[in-house]
Amino acid sequence: MSERPPAPHRDEYVAWRTVTTRWRDDDAYGHLNNATYYELFDTAVNAHLYEATGLDVRRLPAIGVVAETSCRYFRELGFPRPIETGLVVDKVGRSSVVYRIGLFQGEGGHAAAEGRFVHVYVDDTHPDRPVTAMPEEIRAAVVPLLRPPG
Repeated sequence: MSERPPAPHRDEYVAWRTVTTRWRDDDAYGHLNNATYYELFDTAVNAHLYEATGLDVRRLPAIGVVAETSCRYFRELGFPRPIETGLVVDKVGRSSVVYRIGLFQGEGGHAAAEGRFVHVYVDDTHPDRPVTAMPEEIRAAVVPLLRPPG
């Protein structure tokens, strides 16, 4: 069995957002519910797209649909402390973007969790078909998030 990779460090992320945790985010055991992690990933990505483009990205002729998600958990998160989301792009393809989102709470430089989130851009009238090229507004918003070399 291979050794588990270490938790990513803050330095690996490019764009940041702080979100407030809510009482309902915790499960019966007092830690963040698994579904909430995915809500945070979705919010980090789409809030960045809205702010960087200045557009309602749902109204573009090609829309990003989630083709893949995953999460690696390193330590617990929970209410009432805020969570910082760090966002970086690993790859920009012709019609897709691969994001990583780190979740941080409290002191420390390592992520408590990291998500992988893949958007594939499809024609809004034919959502089963990827477009030949994602909208230029989206490309301009995600290229600056590409992981810095090293």
